[in-house]
Amino acid sequence: MHIGYARISTSDQNLDLQITALKKAECKKIYEDQLSGLKADRPGLQNALDQLREGDTFIVWKLDRLGRSVKGLIDFVSELEKKKVHFKSLTDHIDTSTPMGRFFFHILASMAQMERDLIAERTRAGLDAARQRGRVGGRKRQMTLSKIESAKKLLANGIPPKEVANNLGVSIPTLYRWVPAQKI
Repeated sequence: MHIGYARISTSDQNLDLQITALKKAECKKIYEDQLSGLKADRPGLQNALDQLREGDTFIVWKLDRLGRSVKGLIDFVSELEKKKVHFKSLTDHIDTSTPMGRFFFHILASMAQMERDLIAERTRAGLDAARQRGRVGGRKRQMTLSKIESAKKLLANGIPPKEVANNLGVSIPTLYRWVPAQKI
C-alpha cells in the first residue's frame, strides 16, 4: 500500500499541492501535520508510521517535509528499511524500492557520515591548537591567585566567610572550593 505524508509549517501555507501530488502517486491513505519540521512530536507522521506494514511505500512530496537535517532523514529512512518499508520522495526523485534509489540514498548516508566525522576531526584539531597556544576550555576562573590570597588573609583576620565571599564577588561554595574550611 502507498501511504502519504504532507506537512506545512504555518497556517498561511496550503497542503493542496502536496495532497494532489500524493493522490496522483496513488496513496491510499494520506496523513497531514501543520507544524514545524523541527518538532519531534508530529501526530500525523506518527499515525502514518503506525499504518506502515512490510512491503508498503511511504511517500512524501519533498524530503524537507520530513526533517531539516540530512542525518535525521537518513536515520528515518534507515528505520523504514529495517521494517522493509520503501520510501519515495516525489520531487526529489528518490525511490528506495529500486536499486538506483537505494544506491543514491546510501551515497547520501555516506556523505552525511563523512560530514559528521570531518566536523569532529576539525573540532579536535581546533581544541589541540588552542591548548598548544596555552588556552584552556571552559569558563574563566572566578578565583584568581590574588583573590585566594586575599580570602585567606581576610578569613585569618576573623572576617566571616559570607562577607569575604561578597567582597570577592563569589559564592560561599566557590570560596570554600578554593580555600577549604580547615585551612581557615
